[in-house]
Amino acid sequence: MSIFEPSQSPWTGRMLSVLRIVAGAVFISFGTMKLFGLPPMPAGMPPIILMSKLGLAGTLETFGGIRILIGLLTRPVSFVLAGEMAVAYFQGHYPRSFFPSVNMGTPAILYCFIFLYLVFAGAGPWSVDAMIARSKRGKP
Repeated sequence: MSIFEPSQSPWTGRMLSVLRIVAGAVFISFGTMKLFGLPPMPAGMPPIILMSKLGLAGTLETFGGIRILIGLLTRPVSFVLAGEMAVAYFQGHYPRSFFPSVNMGTPAILYCFIFLYLVFAGAGPWSVDAMIARSKRGKP
């Protein structure tokens, strides 16, 4: 096997699942911070109104993050969340500076591309999506 050839290891799919699970778990905390104040909001942040842009973002991040975490409807949810992160970056971070390290937009960019990857890669073998696919094929 060459380092330049695609891996045939079963760990390729498993690590896709691990990436999805970790990204979903951490992403949920951004939503719960906006919706429930857990973890606490940074000092100086105004309270979030549910029917506002930040309220919508918190709802998407919490409930979309839960779906990503368990791997349910991963592709369509990832598509929506990648779009949310692109909007978050260009509306909230980019106007402050061109550089993500200066405008604090690095997490938005990384989440956008992780979710975009999940749109094409799927959820991986450790997911509800994979369980549903296996049951439709008739395999345990």
